[in-house]
Amino acid sequence: MTGTYRLFGVEMSPYSVKVRSYLRYKQIPHQWIVRGAAVQSEFVALAKLPLIPMLVTPEGEAIQDSTPLIAEMERRHPQPALEPDDVPRAFLSALIEEYADEWGNKAMFHYRWTFEADQASASRRIAQAILGPDAREADLLHAAEGVRQRMVPRLSFVGSHEGTRALIEASFRRQLEIVEAHLTFRPYLFGGRPCLADLGLAAQLYELSLDPTPAALMQHFPLTLAYVARMISPAAMGDFEPWDALAPTLSALLIEEVGRRYLPWAQANAAASAAGKSSLSVDLGGTKFTQTPQKYHARSLAEIKTKAKAALAAAPELEGLLHDVGCLEGLTA
Repeated sequence: MTGTYRLFGVEMSPYSVKVRSYLRYKQIPHQWIVRGAAVQSEFVALAKLPLIPMLVTPEGEAIQDSTPLIAEMERRHPQPALEPDDVPRAFLSALIEEYADEWGNKAMFHYRWTFEADQASASRRIAQAILGPDAREADLLHAAEGVRQRMVPRLSFVGSHEGTRALIEASFRRQLEIVEAHLTFRPYLFGGRPCLADLGLAAQLYELSLDPTPAALMQHFPLTLAYVARMISPAAMGDFEPWDALAPTLSALLIEEVGRRYLPWAQANAAASAAGKSSLSVDLGGTKFTQTPQKYHARSLAEIKTKAKAALAAAPELEGLLHDVGCLEGLTA
């Protein structure tokens, strides 16, 4: 297919950055359009939901939601390959992307809107994107304060509060330690080529690297920072590695973060949502995690479980692998 796509997004949106990195890797002609006041009427006319990113095809069709958006683009632009060619590694890549989108986002949102310095930095940058580069200082300050007042109360949506702060921050640091060790031997999570897992994880880490508090922590993880920079405009540097080569370091991310944090939380959220409860509480490594249930996350879990069912049917050997990394029960229960 030929023609230029138009990607509406903002630099402060990990899902916008995720799709932009995908388009750059695939070398798909596109325009990056900052969603702000100047294009708001066009965005509203095209969007089915008031959410970014939104990709407009050369034919004028608008596609939203980063994961199904990328899946649709893969059908249109299958080369270069985004996933390993065997079912187990391809599914693990999708599972890590799911973890990054749904659990990794908690750290991003927590740091951005919990600490005063991060609030000030993020709200000003968002206001600048909305108003444009020529905005007056007084208008910028007023808009930034409005952004801050809207966003800080939304911390509850990701379960960030005094009772979960230590858990979220420990999870982020653990993720950094695991990824740093893994990237000692390769440029991307699954070897010499970026895949879906990289798009999801690096986008969240990119946003964290822009905010003062997490950025200071990330200075101690130079390989991870280099990876984040590489993923802004990723390019193949080799081939995907076999699972036996990846497992010694990548298994830790699946065991500690996906199996012991993300999946138990996702199961509890889905159960609470289905029961119509106003809150959920789940034990994660000896610490209670509480928040308001979110229906979107329940739908997302259902989708990755559907993918797991199909992958297990196609590749029975995946069952043992998922069992070994503590993810089988959370995906099949």
